[in-house]
Amino acid sequence: MSRISLTTIFCCVILLFGKELILAQALTPKKLIQPPYLKAGDTVAIVAPSGILKNRTREIEQAKALLISWGLRPILGQHVFNQANHFAGTDDERCEDLQKAIDDPKIKAIWCARGGYGTVRILDRLNWTEFKENPKWIIGYSDITALHNQIHNEGIESIHAMMCTSLEDDPETIKETISTFKDALFGNSLNYSLKGSRYNRIGKASGELVGGNLTMLHTMLGSKSSIDTSNKILFIEEIGEYKYHIDRMLQSFKRAGYFDNCNGLIVGDMTKLRKNTTVWGTSIEQLILDALSDFDFPIAFNMPAGHEKDNRALILGRTIHLSVSIEESKVVFEN
Repeated sequence: MSRISLTTIFCCVILLFGKELILAQALTPKKLIQPPYLKAGDTVAIVAPSGILKNRTREIEQAKALLISWGLRPILGQHVFNQANHFAGTDDERCEDLQKAIDDPKIKAIWCARGGYGTVRILDRLNWTEFKENPKWIIGYSDITALHNQIHNEGIESIHAMMCTSLEDDPETIKETISTFKDALFGNSLNYSLKGSRYNRIGKASGELVGGNLTMLHTMLGSKSSIDTSNKILFIEEIGEYKYHIDRMLQSFKRAGYFDNCNGLIVGDMTKLRKNTTVWGTSIEQLILDALSDFDFPIAFNMPAGHEKDNRALILGRTIHLSVSIEESKVVFEN
């Protein structure tokens, strides 16, 4: 065999392996950036990107007192108590407060005052340049799922946890909600043992945890804020929906390929489900299993997270290890 032929073969082999290496790197999920955990003296901004805070001064004051008791320094967005019909200020005002908190390097976490509706209206106005230079924790749930999705796509972790208005409840009745929120902020380990369910689909899985409120995830479909669930574990929760609409959203996700490469599902609280005149005919658990019958990933029910008093903190974007049996499910967050 000639020298030219050997050289050609050698170059082809190098090229082939190089392409395979590039492909492997492209398929390997990039680990999300973890913002610095909080420490005494850090500043936390309270902002209201969604619903109006009418007659909620007491809860905001309690939220400030809670942060102070942890050695933190709370500051309020300028427009938190503004009122613009349904919203806590105009879109411009809510966006201004959130953008200032995002851009200020002295602020180490942003705590959303409440959910409701409104975050999606300002999502495309936000500039994440400074945020990616100085990542910080953004905290909330429900409507704040829109922010979590966007932050995940920016490559940074966030915290799905209680908001300021959660303190309308007696702190003694939401001890786990508060303590797990503190654990997430200060970097203490998060591990959960979930009550078993005969509906659980047994199995084990690992992957980044993503998700939040089902309606908000559905709202993001087809936009640049929609999340890629490939090789990830999806968390969902919901409030005030009809069962048929939950099925409709799950069918939309399925048709969009949302579950094709998903590693697992964790189902949180399905709160205050509405009764339709035409009875659905199955439990919400069976509805979910039926909608996802084409897939074999593990499914864990009974995650205490969502719109109930017991709303445990979750670090979205963090790799978790999920183990599901009929008797019990375990959720372990990597440190």
